Amino acid sequence: MPGAPETVLTGGTIVTPDGLHRADVAIRDGVITAIGREARRGQQLDITGLTVLPGVIDSQVHFREPGFEHKENLESGTRAAVLGGVCSVFEMPNTLPPTTSAEAFDDKLRRARGRAWADHAFFVGASHDNIDDLAELERLPGCSGVKIFMGSSTGTLLVPDDPSLARVLASGTRRCAIHAEDQDRLNELKALASDGASVEMHPQVRDPAAALMATRRILDLARAAGRPVHVLHISTADELPLLAAAKDIATAETTPNHLTLTAPQCYVELGTRAQMNPPVRDKSHQDALWEHGIRGGVIDVIGSDHAPHTLEEKALPYPKSPAGMPGTQTLLPVMLDHVHRGRLTLERLADLASATPARIYGARGKGAVAVGYDADLTIVDLNAERTIRNDWIASPAGWTPFDGKIVRGWPIMTMIRGRLAMREDEVLGTPMGQPVTFATDGDG
Repeated sequence: MPGAPETVLTGGTIVTPDGLHRADVAIRDGVITAIGREARRGQQLDITGLTVLPGVIDSQVHFREPGFEHKENLESGTRAAVLGGVCSVFEMPNTLPPTTSAEAFDDKLRRARGRAWADHAFFVGASHDNIDDLAELERLPGCSGVKIFMGSSTGTLLVPDDPSLARVLASGTRRCAIHAEDQDRLNELKALASDGASVEMHPQVRDPAAALMATRRILDLARAAGRPVHVLHISTADELPLLAAAKDIATAETTPNHLTLTAPQCYVELGTRAQMNPPVRDKSHQDALWEHGIRGGVIDVIGSDHAPHTLEEKALPYPKSPAGMPGTQTLLPVMLDHVHRGRLTLERLADLASATPARIYGARGKGAVAVGYDADLTIVDLNAERTIRNDWIASPAGWTPFDGKIVRGWPIMTMIRGRLAMREDEVLGTPMGQPVTFATDGDG
């Protein structure tokens, strides 16, 4: 309500691009109004000993509604997000029906109203049937952009050939999100996944060449079209030099799974629960993701690629088992543990998980602890040691590949536009998520 009293977070340490600073934060009407000495009045919330990150944005989630609600839905998925310290989610279009029309997009917005705990936006999926409509669809309020699947996906959401990809890139101006695996290469390797094959074959069935070939193609096409792209879930060392040379046109994401799990161990220990696309690969690829991707600055964003399936579905023999695993709830705890282990700084994590996803997609008021921004704050205890457990997971799927993992660093509060959505592992009040708003000037 306008004119509401100011709330002041006192005693905390805020994370900014230039370092960590002990400072109070004042909030009024859902917006940060002052930081530091100016923040002196109002109702106080003592967060002494805690650290304030800009609200985490998970810019790649699959919440399965409509069509697959038995394994996830918009309420449970956003509840999982806020339990994990995530303030905003960008949801992918491979539902049933796929999100390829204004009607399907509006249906998702309606479904989220009054049920979503986190702020949210939805991608429109590119298909051969809607290319001429994409420039208009990407401007719908609450749309985070267009998603292109170059490798096999749900229903009609596959655009594998260069002429069609060029048409998609020519239809619109906003940054496109790309699943980059070469479909022809996947078809060539499909025989490796014959009945009776081990899931340990998955990194060969969808090999590094499939990712490299697709990434090279989309970067060339994007530059020719002058269209910015965001290449998702980078999994290979091979792609990093290409992406490093394409900063003028492309940004890139990797996932906590690719930074934490390694083949073949994860397949031995988790079986088909470790199966995702593109695959978790061996340590040489993971080391490159850390050294050149995270520390070298090639990777711009951390996204969870949250894609839950039930344990019954995952227990099907490979390759009938579906690819994907839950992740939005564990994104921050897993990455905070990497901070604790010295693999990246807290400032770098804030950039990867908050500032850059907001910037590249043009999310208004998100991604910084700064005056005038939404009071989306992820408040963490860097010293808290917890064990991730399946019974903590809010998704109906009810499991995580990180079950039993001890982590240092834990989300204590999730604040969305000045209201606490989660405190001490408990969601509070009623779902309050709203559609994210975006800049529409077309600069990517």
